[in-house]
Amino acid sequence: MREILITNNEAGQRADRFLKKYLNKANSSFIYKMIRKKNIKLNNGKFEPEDVLKLGDVIKIFLSDETIDKFREKKTLVQTDIHFKVIYEDDNILVVNKPVGLSTQPDMTSMKSLVDEIKLYLDAKEKNISFTFKPAVCNRLDKNTSGLVIAAKNYETVKQVNKAIRDRQIKKYYEAKVHGTVSADLELKDFIIKDERKNMVEVVKNESENTKSIVTYAHPFRTENKYTWLEIELETGRAHQIRAHLASIGHPIAGDKKYGKKDNEKYQVLHAYKLVLGGFEGELSYLNGKEIISHIDERQILNKKQGD
Repeated sequence: MREILITNNEAGQRADRFLKKYLNKANSSFIYKMIRKKNIKLNNGKFEPEDVLKLGDVIKIFLSDETIDKFREKKTLVQTDIHFKVIYEDDNILVVNKPVGLSTQPDMTSMKSLVDEIKLYLDAKEKNISFTFKPAVCNRLDKNTSGLVIAAKNYETVKQVNKAIRDRQIKKYYEAKVHGTVSADLELKDFIIKDERKNMVEVVKNESENTKSIVTYAHPFRTENKYTWLEIELETGRAHQIRAHLASIGHPIAGDKKYGKKDNEKYQVLHAYKLVLGGFEGELSYLNGKEIISHIDERQILNKKQGD
């Protein structure tokens, strides 16, 4: 028999979904059969597969350890160095400064990713890698954009962060150095279409079947020779949105090898520097209104050579 105490990392999800992740090599019919035959109990009693787990619940699996282990695939963490800087952390959420050159998610070009680094960091620090929940990165940045990324430490937090982002309750601000002089605030409203083959996007004026709307606000706060520094706020968060949108009006980001023009910058000068949190409920409502800031002069560079 095995006893599992439900923690914050597992609470809030359906019992059957938890069991499918815990016994990840067992098929669904086997799990439902074990529930029906009371070989799996919740709080010493019968339960329905759709029942939602709560903090402190206890699941008991009345099978031998050998049988349970046979139905479990134990995943190992990718070993890597830690390159990010922690900007804010509490029991539920982690906000880090991602360096230039590090992919947010694993990709085909590198085994290193921010996701892997965060899992290692939390596992070593808090033994936070739970039965079924792995810390989840909730917002993504381009590989060569530095700045703030949110990671959720438990299931309830990832649900609320993702909902807040979808509902545009989390405000995201960037600092960027662009070519040319921008003398007034910009309010850019267009559409974007992606070329999967080139891994690039194009900004267009008219909506069509394959386009998505984009809204970008920019405020100039400093000029520097033939460049302007902008504070940028996103209303939408599409891949390559800032880079392509600014390039489309003749102000590409300095150092942007894909959408920009030749200059002396080694890395694109674009940094996600501020988050204003909102949209949280219940025990996470303490996060509402919190500002998390890390300016561009705090960014890090992972590699000497910039990738795509």
